[in-house]
Amino acid sequence: MAEVLLYHHVQGLTDGVRAFADDLREAGQPVHTPDLFGGRTFASLEEGMGFAREIGFGTLRERGVAAAEELGPDLVYAGFSFGVTIAQKLAQTRPGARGALLIHSCIPVTEFGQSWPDGVPVQIHGKEGDEFFDEDLPAARELAKSASAAELFIYPGDQHLFTDASLDAFDAEASKLLMERVRTFLSSL
Repeated sequence: MAEVLLYHHVQGLTDGVRAFADDLREAGQPVHTPDLFGGRTFASLEEGMGFAREIGFGTLRERGVAAAEELGPDLVYAGFSFGVTIAQKLAQTRPGARGALLIHSCIPVTEFGQSWPDGVPVQIHGKEGDEFFDEDLPAARELAKSASAAELFIYPGDQHLFTDASLDAFDAEASKLLMERVRTFLSSL
């Protein structure tokens, strides 16, 4: 089984993020969910963004990298939206990455100064009408095209954090399909 390091979105380590991790654990996956916000969660993206700006995005990313350093290098890095910025950076720059799960977001690979590493599989998931993912879609398509083991999955709808069962944006049907794809991905590693 692949060990997963899962980074939460900008609304914090919500019950929905914890439930997603628990679903993977029930399937036998070891999953770590560092809380970059120190127990704080937010009712809206705007509130979470305000908190992240106050703390500093750089500081939050440093916390995410520090969480990875406490674990071995043989990890699958996963992130939801804001958490993708940390997961993708580590998958691209930390030796030993087993894979990456980029959910609700994708950063251009050039952001981290290099191409996607050979032999590191990646899945990218987002909604076709999500205004935030739409901004990332060119980067997602480029990564899917350029990496040898990349899959891009686009779901119908416009909800951003559709995998978080604790938020109004939750889409049970799309989340179920995404979880099936994630489990298949992880079982192949």
